[in-house]
Amino acid sequence: MPEGQVPTQLPHTDRPTDSLPDGPRGVRKNDPILPLKLYGAEFSYFTGKLEGVLRYLELPHQRLAGSPTGAQARATGVAQIPALHLADGRWLTDTTPIIAWLDRRYPEHELIPRDPVLAFFSRLLEDYADEWLWRPAMHYRWNYPESAYHLRRILIDENTRDIPIPAFIKRHILLNRQRAVYIIGDGVTTETWNHVEQTYHDSLAQLSQILESRPYLLGDRPSLADFGYFGPMFRHFSQDPTSARIMRETAPAVYEWSARMWNARASRNGGELLSSVPEDWNPILGSIGTAYLPYLAANARAWNGQKSHFDVDIEGAPYRDIRTAAYRVWCLEELRRHFQELGARDQETVRARLQANGCWSPLWEVDALPSGIDPNQEAPFAGGHSMTGVSLAEAEKRRWLPVPSVRPPVRPPRR
Repeated sequence: MPEGQVPTQLPHTDRPTDSLPDGPRGVRKNDPILPLKLYGAEFSYFTGKLEGVLRYLELPHQRLAGSPTGAQARATGVAQIPALHLADGRWLTDTTPIIAWLDRRYPEHELIPRDPVLAFFSRLLEDYADEWLWRPAMHYRWNYPESAYHLRRILIDENTRDIPIPAFIKRHILLNRQRAVYIIGDGVTTETWNHVEQTYHDSLAQLSQILESRPYLLGDRPSLADFGYFGPMFRHFSQDPTSARIMRETAPAVYEWSARMWNARASRNGGELLSSVPEDWNPILGSIGTAYLPYLAANARAWNGQKSHFDVDIEGAPYRDIRTAAYRVWCLEELRRHFQELGARDQETVRARLQANGCWSPLWEVDALPSGIDPNQEAPFAGGHSMTGVSLAEAEKRRWLPVPSVRPPVRPPRR
C-alpha cells in the first residue's frame, strides 16, 4: 500500500503464515506483517507499553509521531493512540488485544502465561494497571506545574509543527484540554486528590515488595503483568518530573525495573515463570477488590441506566461526575469472559483467590448490558471505541479549540 494511504475497510481476521523460518534473534524471515509502523507520541502511556512489547519480541518497527486524530484514527475509527500498521496494510488498535494477537502469532515467546489460572490473574493485573493507574498517571502529568510545563512543550513540538498557531497558545489549549478530559472529566478534584496520589504510592510499595525476590512480576522474564504495569510506570511515572522524583526516592527497585523492562529482549531474557500466583500479588489484588472493580461496577450501573456521568465513593474518596465509558463496561465483560472460559477446577481455584482478596463480589454485582464493543471478538482489528469515551468526531472537534471545563483547574495542595 502506498505511503499515506489508508484502507477503506479494516480486515477482521488474521491469516498467519505457517512455516516461516526463524530469523536472527527470533524474528521470522519473510513475515508479511514486518516491518511494523507504530503510531503514537513518544511520551504516550500506551504507546510506550506496546513499544516495550515490540522491543522485547525483537520485531523490526518504526515509531512515528502520532496523535489521537489523523490518518491512523480515520483508518481505525478510534480516537486514541497507539495504532499499529502492519506491512500488509492492516491496522491494529488497543494494546491489550494487540498483545494477545502477537502472543498467538509468536507463541515461542509466551507473553501470556500458558497456565490458565496464571493467565487469568495476569490479565486482571494488566487491566488494573491499564485502567486504574491511568488516573494518577494523568494527574501527576497535568496537575503539577513542573510536569505539565515539561510535557506540553514536548507534545506540542512533536505533534503540531504544521499548525500555524503560536506555540504558547497551543500549549495553553493543550493543557486546558488535557485537564478537562483526563483530570476533571475523570473525577480528579481537591476531594479526591489525596486518594489518587495514594494509589500511586501504594503501587510503588506493592511492586517494590515483589521485586525484592525476583526481577519480574511473575518470575525470571517479563510477561503480560509486567507489560501492563510498564505503560504507566515507564512513560509517565518514571519520566514525568514530579512522579519520577517520588519513584527514585521511595521505590528505586521499581525505577530500576522500568529500565530493565525497556532493555529486555526475548532472545536473552530466558528463564521460567512461577507455577502459581504468588502470595506477594495479594496487596495488588486487594486494591483491585476495594478500588478498581467497584469502579467498574459503578460505571456499568451508569451504563445500564443510560447515564452519561456517574458518582462513586472509592475507599472513602468521593469521585463525582465521572464520564461513563463503554470501553470500561467492555473491560468488565472481558474479565468475566476469561473466567467463564476456564475449566471447572481452574474456576474453583480462581474464585477462591478472588474471594480471599475481596474481588469476587464486585466482579459480579452488576448485570451489565452489552457494551457493544467487539461483540464478535475481532479485536485488535475491530476499531471504533476509545477508553476515554471521547468519540473520533469529538476528538477532531476538540483538537485545536479550547475545551471549557465545568470547574476551575485543580490546584496542588499546600505541602
